[in-house]
Amino acid sequence: MIDGNAKAPQAGRAEPGVMVIPFVNWRGLATLYLKEVRRFFKVQLQTVWAPAITTLLFLAIFTVALGRGGRTMLGVPFNDFLAPGLIVMGMIQNAFANSSSSILIGKVQGTIIDSLMPPLSSGELLVSYVAGALTRAWLVGTAIWLFMILWPDVHVTIRHPLAVLYYGSMGAIMLALMGVFTGIWAEKFDHSAAITNFVVQPLSLLSGTFYTVDRLAGPWQAISHANPFFYIIDGFRYGFIGVSDGPLMTGALLLLAINVALWALCYRLLRTGWKLKA
Repeated sequence: MIDGNAKAPQAGRAEPGVMVIPFVNWRGLATLYLKEVRRFFKVQLQTVWAPAITTLLFLAIFTVALGRGGRTMLGVPFNDFLAPGLIVMGMIQNAFANSSSSILIGKVQGTIIDSLMPPLSSGELLVSYVAGALTRAWLVGTAIWLFMILWPDVHVTIRHPLAVLYYGSMGAIMLALMGVFTGIWAEKFDHSAAITNFVVQPLSLLSGTFYTVDRLAGPWQAISHANPFFYIIDGFRYGFIGVSDGPLMTGALLLLAINVALWALCYRLLRTGWKLKA
């Protein structure tokens, strides 16, 4: 017997017990990613153009101080040696700033619940945060590169696009994951600033951006080769000048291993809700 009062299922609505999101919540993932992009792009003067101008000031100072008189590094003019390192240094620093600030601001303002409550898995949350940081990194890098094309006595022609893409992306992903960890761990902005000032910036500046490692004494060469930032800078610069200061394959595999380890750590923290869920 058919109950005439029973309501038929509404169009587009699944029956009870039917899995709506079988594997990946693509819509939710894309929504959180767009939220991350719009968050930093709404203040693009501060998040994209200001870092580009700051990097150009580094270029101006060092080209005036050291780029005259035929000075060379790795067989190329110093200005050409310096420029790619500055580009990727700006990229990775902004990748870290994007992911760390996004999570920390959400915790401080209490809006982190808006990201944790929707039906998003830990992996989808992590992908969204990292993809947003990666997007900002490449926007900053592209802006710096376009300015450098117009810079006198600086040549930033890309010789090996795959090297530029791989090392630039792997470096930005590594710092984005470090930013996710910092945002989860930090309880106030001073904690995040401490990681920036005492970890990210020193490792960036002492990564061979302004010099070659062979100019250092033996122990310092070993320390430089233990710095993963060195391999980011060196591999990215190889894509422009065609010469490397260290073993490219070692750097490529090391960055991959570090990113896998950081990904597993951040995934675990998001899954357990450490310092995110009361």
